[in-house]
Amino acid sequence: MQHRVRPALTCLATAFAVLLPATTAAPAAATPAQLPPGVTLSTLSLGAQDPGDVWTVHVYLPATIDGPLGTAATALGSKEIADRVAGALRDKGFEPRLEQVDLPEFADRPAGVLGWIVRVGRYPTSGAAATALAQVKAAGFAGGTRYTAQDGADAGAPQKVHVLRVDFRRFRGTVDTDFGPALKGAETLTDLMAASGAAAGINAQWFYNSAPGGLYVKDGKLLGSATQGRGGIKITHGGRRVDVDAYTARVTLRAGRESIELDGVNRVPGEIWNCGGGGDQPTQKPQHDLKCTDSSELVRFTPEWGVPPQGEGAEALLDARGEVLAVNTTRGASVPPGGSVIQAIGDSTAWLLEHARPGRRLTVSERVEDSRGHRVPLTPGTTILQVGPTLVRDRRTSVNAGADGLIREGADQTFTYNWTVRANPRSMIGVDARGRLMLVVVDGRQAGYSEGLGIAQTAELMKRLGAVEAMNLDGGGSSVMATAGTGIVNRPSDATGQRSLGNVILVRP
Repeated sequence: MQHRVRPALTCLATAFAVLLPATTAAPAAATPAQLPPGVTLSTLSLGAQDPGDVWTVHVYLPATIDGPLGTAATALGSKEIADRVAGALRDKGFEPRLEQVDLPEFADRPAGVLGWIVRVGRYPTSGAAATALAQVKAAGFAGGTRYTAQDGADAGAPQKVHVLRVDFRRFRGTVDTDFGPALKGAETLTDLMAASGAAAGINAQWFYNSAPGGLYVKDGKLLGSATQGRGGIKITHGGRRVDVDAYTARVTLRAGRESIELDGVNRVPGEIWNCGGGGDQPTQKPQHDLKCTDSSELVRFTPEWGVPPQGEGAEALLDARGEVLAVNTTRGASVPPGGSVIQAIGDSTAWLLEHARPGRRLTVSERVEDSRGHRVPLTPGTTILQVGPTLVRDRRTSVNAGADGLIREGADQTFTYNWTVRANPRSMIGVDARGRLMLVVVDGRQAGYSEGLGIAQTAELMKRLGAVEAMNLDGGGSSVMATAGTGIVNRPSDATGQRSLGNVILVRP
């Protein structure tokens, strides 16, 4: 960016090295008496507001060089398109500026130019920027307002960082995941804490259609489909061991000598959030927060889901031993106690109707593998959350932005810019060199209080906090931390406060 340009990674190393020692003694949000022995909470105040931080009008660009300006919807584009929009603004009497947006270097992607943005004006308040935006729109352009400290390139921007550390040398409880009465149906963190008697907690996975998205293994049971090859974190021994890696999962349905691979577990058939599976359209590569589709799928539902979705296709109801209790030519029956339902849509319907007959036994086998192709035993006490991206591996910052789908395919890089580069609220999990589990939330999108972090900055922060392994969790308005004694510790960015979540990570005494 032209506004206060500083290479993010090199500045972060200096900024955090200076700021962390001075702020680790900041007052904790909960007193030791309110947390179990071995669990500590610190709130760090990093950075400072700069007089150069201003509000501005961010003018949207058309997807093509000759596209309409009034309905443009991309946040950035090529230099050629940006030049055209800037010229049109000048013709209307505005004084636009072009700014280059750089993509930081990631473990699997070199640094480079992501695109160009067009902005108008510098204003002291959001209200003044909104007034200017109305004038820009009235002149035939589209856009929004931005606060420049949230561009993701300023390592010295204000940040509020909340850090829970769990020292298992003193803590006798457990750290694990939880969700509400059913996977299909979101709950707030504080409600889930109250129901389970947890001492503290943080948000966990992304969630789509009110259910967790990505590979989810709880207590050795596979409850959620994998986005093949994306990062994840394995938690065992009640939180005492944490392993960050990339995971794949294969679920196979067998009927006698015939077998077929299931497309998913506990998700809406035909809708594949984050993509990454065979037959997905428009891409079979991981793409974070993108909904792909597949017209022919087989999806398994377990009792944890709740009532499976209704619709056309077919389904087979299996008891706990895998015996087919019934076969239906529409979908939506309840899951038998202890059993499962296999739903089929599209061309997969014919396979299920041919091979699933009442009284016949079907076998479901599961295989989860790590990045080395080694099988991960799904033993009781094993939890896997596929979230991501990875942040720290073996004490080094390590973000696989391409493999984790953080960089959009195609010309429109609006998502990459807004989610990966720009500052946002973030939640993280990691472990330090002393074996202490770390749960971390950085507030964001709150001008002058806490701006948030880009993904590269998030990785650098976790390293500076001492993480030897760390993983990004769901963020944005989902970022929330709470303790039983204090309630919500951070300031969630949604105007309505904490969100309802698909699942959470809880510290239970």
